[in-house]
Amino acid sequence: MPEHYFSADPAVPFERESFTADLWGHELTIDTGSGVFSRGHLDHATAVLFRELEPPVQGQFLDLGCGYGVIGLAIASAVPLASVIGVDVNERALLLANDNARAAGVASRFVACLPDQVPSDQVFDEIWSNPPIRIGKEALRELLLTWLPRLAPNGRMVMVIGKNLGGDSMQRWLTEQGWPTERLASHKGFRVLETRRGRA
Repeated sequence: MPEHYFSADPAVPFERESFTADLWGHELTIDTGSGVFSRGHLDHATAVLFRELEPPVQGQFLDLGCGYGVIGLAIASAVPLASVIGVDVNERALLLANDNARAAGVASRFVACLPDQVPSDQVFDEIWSNPPIRIGKEALRELLLTWLPRLAPNGRMVMVIGKNLGGDSMQRWLTEQGWPTERLASHKGFRVLETRRGRA
């Protein structure tokens, strides 16, 4: 079986491969690599997220399951008043994300790190994610319930999930857990969901 992209330290030899994409009007050249999700191209789900949503305005952002950092890099590039933290368990992904931030000139406003390196009192205006569905339903639910409480009052999380990978059931489940979730868009089998936090 091929090694999953969410391994902390993939065993496959590390080879870089780059691609260039226009993200919200900013052309970014992104370094990817073996052992990291979506090597050499922008995955379809993340492309739908960019297609269906405008960039946010300003604030503190979390790129949850950031991989090589494409969502966080796009926010940092398009939003001058953004401060972005990306988290991932894959150490190669973190290396690539931080290298990409330096190459894009946004390293002062984007940093990628392990989850336990995020300050415990850090809160976020918005969380953006193409979540790691293939870690399994229970692990994914635990991941979301770990980070959603880090939203600031009136904050939101936006994420993209394939319909065939449980996008509709995730929407219902989050709402049942007290995190009202709506579908913002549906495109090519993907759901773009928004989860809101009420006032404290």
